[in-house]
Amino acid sequence: MLKTFGRSATRAAGLLATMLVAATWNDAQAQQKTEVSLSRQPGIFYMPSHIIEKQKLIEKHAAALGVPGVTTKWLTFSGGGAQTDALLSGSVDILNTGTGNLLLLWDRTRGGVKGIVATSAQPMTLISRDPNIKSIKDFGPTDKIAVPTVKVSTQAIVLQIAAAEAFGADQWNKLDVNTVQLGHPDAYTALSNPQHEVHNHFSIPPYTFLEMKNVPGAHVVMNSPDVMGGPLSQAQFFTTTKFADANPKIIQAVRDATKEAQDLIRSDTKTAVEIYKEITGDKTSVEDLLAWLKEPGMMEWNLEPQGTMKFATHLAKIGTIKTQPKAWTDYYLPVAHDLKGN
Repeated sequence: MLKTFGRSATRAAGLLATMLVAATWNDAQAQQKTEVSLSRQPGIFYMPSHIIEKQKLIEKHAAALGVPGVTTKWLTFSGGGAQTDALLSGSVDILNTGTGNLLLLWDRTRGGVKGIVATSAQPMTLISRDPNIKSIKDFGPTDKIAVPTVKVSTQAIVLQIAAAEAFGADQWNKLDVNTVQLGHPDAYTALSNPQHEVHNHFSIPPYTFLEMKNVPGAHVVMNSPDVMGGPLSQAQFFTTTKFADANPKIIQAVRDATKEAQDLIRSDTKTAVEIYKEITGDKTSVEDLLAWLKEPGMMEWNLEPQGTMKFATHLAKIGTIKTQPKAWTDYYLPVAHDLKGN
């Protein structure tokens, strides 16, 4: 009787194991997606995403990898904070936004969010229309600085790094109280209004150039390469590891699509600019956009992350993230590990 019970228990255990494996497989299958939602912010930084959307490059590369019928839905958010909320709520599958948001989510999810590939590393520029502000040491307690998301956006964190260098390591947060949350289009509008309390904007292209061209008294206070010692990835694709594990070919398709889009920007910049204008509705002339893309640092379209470990080290030092990554590959998926990032 005991032997019979033992055999029955063994069969039951085997059946249960089979059911669990099947359930796990079905759950993974259920998570695999053919309709993929992606988000980004306004600006030239995100030009590769506009090309990917227009030319349906994720759909193209997914099909080449054996996943036909993929469709994409693109959403635009004013700041990275709203994007990260959308990712964590499951409203969006993949984000295209800044390094600060990637590192923060990677840390707080204990590795449950990771990068796919970088898309751009153009300079960010702190612009002021206040003639009394010529360096970050000139900001008074009431001088407002517009950033996309206070404390955690790439601009806000670069400002912290600059403050530590200017005022001393223990003063890294000295200018946090000056920052106010405004998306780049709204910040440009604020600077263009002489009555608005915001006189300063940590800007990205094309708003950098629009402000310098159209806002009386606008001048450069600081550039991100001066602070970081070189380019810093301001935009990259990232997602949850759960989504990546369930959709490995979609992840590879995002990498392949990004490379094709970056190659187009370099080889046929005029076509890339025209696509950017069509998708975004930007009224800036093609001639102006092409001229701006010839400015120093404006053709930093690379898959590999740039300057991100210096960024991560600062965030770990001040306690914004609890885990100090040993290398950039800690917060990027294996699909990018062959790249020469930093």
